[in-house]
Formats: sequence, structure tokens, C-alpha cells
Amino acid sequence: MQHAKKALWLTGVGLVIAWSLWLLYAKLRGEVAADPVAKELLASGGFWISLKIIAESIGRSIGNVSAGGYALAAVSALLAYVALAWYDRIALLHLNRQHEISWPFIASCSFVTYALGHNLGASVLSGGLVRLRAYGACGLSAGEVAILVALCSFTFAYGSVLLTGFVFVVQPEIVQPLAAMIPKLDLPASLVQIIGAAMLGLCALYVLGSWRHFKPFHFRSVHIVYPRLPVVARQLMAAPLELIAAAGIIYFVLPETGNPGFITVLGAFLLSFSAGLLSQTPGGIGVMEAVFLAVLNTVAPSDVIAALLIWRLMYLLIPLAISLPLVVAFERAQFRRPEQ
Repeated sequence: MQHAKKALWLTGVGLVIAWSLWLLYAKLRGEVAADPVAKELLASGGFWISLKIIAESIGRSIGNVSAGGYALAAVSALLAYVALAWYDRIALLHLNRQHEISWPFIASCSFVTYALGHNLGASVLSGGLVRLRAYGACGLSAGEVAILVALCSFTFAYGSVLLTGFVFVVQPEIVQPLAAMIPKLDLPASLVQIIGAAMLGLCALYVLGSWRHFKPFHFRSVHIVYPRLPVVARQLMAAPLELIAAAGIIYFVLPETGNPGFITVLGAFLLSFSAGLLSQTPGGIGVMEAVFLAVLNTVAPSDVIAALLIWRLMYLLIPLAISLPLVVAFERAQFRRPEQ
């Protein structure tokens, strides 16, 4: 039964990726076909010729990004990972263990955790294993590491709900372009705003619960205790900072022509990144592109894909390449420790 469930899940993920990539291919092919010369080549060539022409179009879009745009995107990526390290620091503050572990170690552990989790999928599982190994070496118990992982995940979710609620209230029409893919999202703007207000209300209730010391929530063997107000205050800053910075990578490399503004880009990022996490596809491949192409319909598809490729490079691939030597160095240090 377990093998059948796993096979069914993997099949579902595979179908989501395949469907998203096909939509992406069709959208890009339609854009390239706007050029009469390219249209003739597409008509006379096959699938691989079409891919080559599409790749050349995306390559031109990447080359058109200014040096300033790349620099701002790089700063945004760095800021996003600093905020992610702050997640771990906040969780250690909740555990009253913040003075026992240095900032450089926390930053390194967090960087490796998210670099692996974002690329491999199943970020909670992979992040838990990395943190258990790293923080266990610093004296944290398995239970404490579990709380740390849960609180970091909650901080991210809290920031996502907070910012999504804000976007829904300020720009409710952002959901409408997705109705073509998911008919259930064909909602009136007023209803989207009500949903956004409800999301903000839940976030405010969490702050109120911490401030007024609400009783812990009990569900079977699970006991959820409101963190102290200093912890919640830091969550209110760290979570939006990370998400805004990560969306900034995409915003700064988009062209000015047709650019819908940062709020729309942020909303597209929140919707697409959440969809990618729910699908558990590595890096949200295919899913993010489909959502961004639908929401950013005023920007040329090749420019949107170019921006997402740069985002994947700066937010996923470069951190992954840097994290692997850090893992090797840590394991070598742990291996040598008993001999000292």
C-alpha cells in the first residue's frame, strides 16, 4: 500500500510538471511565431527546431538585462538568505538556545538547509535532516531540532499568508488570470478582498494570542504554544523580508516594458512558489512558470522565462553549488573530532 501511494504521488507530480512544461512550450512558441521569419521556420521545422528558436529568444532576453539589474537581483538573493538565517535564529530564541550557537554557524546551517531543500523538494524533510546533523553536533536534542524546524516552517507560512492577504486586499484582480488554468479561481474581486482580509485577520490573531498569552492549543498529542512576543515581533519582520527579497530577484531583471509593478510580481511569486511547494516539484519547475506567465500577461513570455531562469540561478543553483563544499567541510570536521 505504501509503495502504491508513493507511486501514485510521483505520477501526480510528474503529470503536473509535464502539463506545466507543455503550457510553457505552447506559450513561448506562440510568442516566437509573432516574428514572420521565425513563424516560417517553426512551420517547416519540427519540435527540436522549435526548441532551438525558443532558446535563442530566451537567450536574447537574458542578454538584454542590464548590469544594474543583475546587481540588484544579486543583492536581493543575498538578503533573502540572510532573512532565512534569521528564521533559525528566531527559533533558537524561542528555545532559549540563541547564546550557545554563533551567528556564522547558524547562517551556514540555514544556507545549506534551504539550498538543498529548495532544489531537492520535500524541504521540511531534507531541512530536518540537515539541521538534526548540524544542531545535534551543537548539543540540541532531536526534540529541540524538531521544534526548530516546525517554527522555521511556520515562520515562512506566516509570512506567506500575511503578504498574500495584503496582495489580495490591495490587488484582488491578480487571481483572475489563473481562472483559465483553475476555473474555481474565477472569483469576484470583492470576494478575493474578503479572503485577503480574513488572512490578515488570522495573522493579527496570532500576534494577539502571543501578546495576551492565550492558552496553548491542544489537538490529541500535539500541543501548540504561542511564542513570546519578542519572537513573534521578529517573525513579523523576517518572514516578509525573505519573501520580498526573493521576489525582488525576479522584479529587478524584468524589462520596463509591460512591467506590471512590484506588487503584481510579489503576488505572482507568492502564488507560484506556494503552488510549487504544494506540488513538491524540485524548485517548483514548470508550476512557477505557468503561474507567472498567466499573471504577468503584459510581459513578453520570453522575458518572464528569462527572469525566472535568473531567479533559479541566483536563488537555487548558485546556493546549491556553494552549499555542497560546506557539507563536505562540516562532515570532515566531524569525522576528525574524535581524534583530537
